[in-house]
Parts: sequence; structure tokens; C-alpha cells
Amino acid sequence: MTTKKYIQLILILGSLTALGPFSIDMYLPGFSGIAKDLNTSVAKVSMSLSSYFIGISAGQLLYGPLLDRFGRKKPLFIGLLVYILASLGCIYVADIDAFILLRFIQAIGSCAATVASVAMVRDLFPVKDIPKVFSLLMLVVGLSPMLAPTIGGYVTEDLGWHAVFFILMCMGIVILAASQFGLPDTYKPDNSISLKPKPIISNFVMVLKEPQFYTYAFTGAVAFSGLFSYVAASPLVFMDIYNVNAKTYGWIFALMSVSFIGSSQLNSMLLKRFSSEQMIYGALISQSIISIIFLILALNDLLGLYQTIGMLFLFLACLGISNPNTAGLTLAPFAKNTGSASALMGAIQLGIGALASFAIGVFVKDSVAPMVAIMTTTTITAFIILNIGKRFIKEKVELSDSDDVMIGH
Repeated sequence: MTTKKYIQLILILGSLTALGPFSIDMYLPGFSGIAKDLNTSVAKVSMSLSSYFIGISAGQLLYGPLLDRFGRKKPLFIGLLVYILASLGCIYVADIDAFILLRFIQAIGSCAATVASVAMVRDLFPVKDIPKVFSLLMLVVGLSPMLAPTIGGYVTEDLGWHAVFFILMCMGIVILAASQFGLPDTYKPDNSISLKPKPIISNFVMVLKEPQFYTYAFTGAVAFSGLFSYVAASPLVFMDIYNVNAKTYGWIFALMSVSFIGSSQLNSMLLKRFSSEQMIYGALISQSIISIIFLILALNDLLGLYQTIGMLFLFLACLGISNPNTAGLTLAPFAKNTGSASALMGAIQLGIGALASFAIGVFVKDSVAPMVAIMTTTTITAFIILNIGKRFIKEKVELSDSDDVMIGH
């Protein structure tokens, strides 16, 4: 593969992956404007964030089998079309319930892009390069939460929140064109894959029974739900509790993303010296220590705006290291069922993330402590899951090793 082709693929796959984060983060600074225009509360507007997460989670499971059955391009085209139409609907929406529903439909559409990009990484690159490619995609994905709320803050203050959805619609159109003309057909449609519910479910069950899959999928998802907690809580924490304006909020959000991207890039350098497994362990231990300190500070009212930003910065840096590695190890055992495996991985991550963001909506009112408590709980839970799950993988590896030895004798 030529360098030019490699860069082109990474850019297109990256923009597919970035569509989701842009759709999540770009409208955050407009929460109070949306609440005012649609005659509702900011808490009700935040339901549109949870509905988006639920939509992506459900969409992951829908597209997995479709991508394996019809190849990558057709489902991707239809999904992006749904996304573009739902974004158009959000521009003209008149009441909050319709807005929450349209955000759900928008998520179902954008999901095609997310699942297809992950599956195509597995199609296009050798297994040993996958963590590195995921780190590069993290760079593009990491840039989106940096840029999205900052752009969103300026667009919202100068043009109003409707303009945000117009920009998202245009992004959908550009990405649809780029993926149709710039991506190779990486995967032959597999007619043996049935779209009846029973075989689809048994396919997911088969993937889920693989110890390496469930250990790293759940470790990664539970750890990563700390990020969803932060995203859901951040408009409340920064704009309500610390009283910053929409533009400043966008910049704070951007600064946080620097931490996440910086560490995911550091990850690809450290992978030359350490295994993915060592990286996950190091990141989770660090994340546990940071979140416990963060919680002690929060419970003793020792956090101002700058201390909160500092602690969140360190917390998100750990996620930038663990996430590409858990994703790589989750998908490594699958050559045939990649679409289903990546869909299930995404659904688990987003389902747990939706629960975390819902918990934030319920508990975070006028203090940072509930957000930090949720983040600490998820981090320590992830560490426990990793240690329990690894026992099952070890047995499996030892078995196949001893089989080889037996054959050797």
C-alpha cells in the first residue's frame, strides 16, 4: 500500500468515525438555547443525548449483520442518507419530543459510519497493525471533540443552534461522497449470513462466548463509560456550577480532548516497547488512583474550576491509552465475524455509556461529586472485570499450547 493511499484511507475512515463524536459534541453549547426555543428545561434537552447514545447502541447491532451480508458500501450509503435527512429534520423541529426522536434516528444513521469504519480497519490492515491504525483513528476521533464544541460554541452564539444541524447535514453529504468514491470494496457480500433474528442472535452469542472478546469488550466499555459520564455532565458542571459561557465551555472541552488524543498517540509509541496487555494494566491502575484522589477532593469541597479541569485532564489521558488496546484485543480473534464482533463491541460500549449518561442526568445537580463518584465506580469495576476475565483466556491459551506440544511429540 502506498503512503498516499494509506493516508487517504485513514482520512476517510477517520471522518466516518468522527461523524458520531461531532453529532454528540457540537450541539452541547446550544443546550440552553434549545431549551428556550422549544419551551423546555435543560435537563429535558439532555435526554436527546441519552436518546442518541441508545440509537447508536441499537444501530451497532443492526449494521453488524448487514455489513457482513451486503458488503460494506450499501449499508453505509443508506445509513448516511438516514443521517442527512434526520439532521435536516432537527433544523426545523418545533417541540422537544420530536427533537429527542430525531436525535435517535440521526444516531441510527451515523452508526453505519462508525461500524463500517471499524470493520474496514480489520479488512484493510494486517492484525499486527490494527492497534496502530486504531491509534491514528483516535487522533481523528480525538480532534473531533476538540473542534466540535469549540465550533459549536461560536456557531451557537453567532448563528443560533439550528446552524449546528445544518453543518452536520453538510458533513454527512461530504462524507457520503468521499466514502462512495474513495474507499475500495473491501469485502465480498456473504450470502451465507442470514438476516433472520434467530441466526443473528446465535451469531452474537457465538462472538460473546469467546473469552478474549468478553473480557476486553467489557473492560474497555466500563472504563470508557467514564468518558460518557464526563460528556453528559460537562454542560451542567461547567456552564451551571462554574458559570462559564458557551464559547469558554467549547475551549475547556477542546483542552480535555488534547489529553485524550495526546495519550492515544503516546500509546502508539509505547506499543513498540510494551504489549497491549501491559498498557491496559498500567492505564487502569493509574486511572483508579487518579479517580480516587479526585473523589476525595470532590467530597471535601476542595475543587474549583481549575482543579476540576486538571483532574479530568489526567483521567481522560488514561482512557486514551487503554481504549485502542482494549479495542484491538477484543477484535483480534475474529477474521470471519468482524462486522458482528465490532458491532457487538460498540453496542456494549454505548449501552453502558448510555446508562452512565442517564445516571449523570439523575444525580448531578449542583455538585461535581456525583460525576466523580460514577467515574470512580466504573474505573474500579473495569479493573475487576479485567482480572476475572483474564483467568478464562489463560486456560484457553494454555490448552492450545499443550495441544501443539502434543502434536510435536
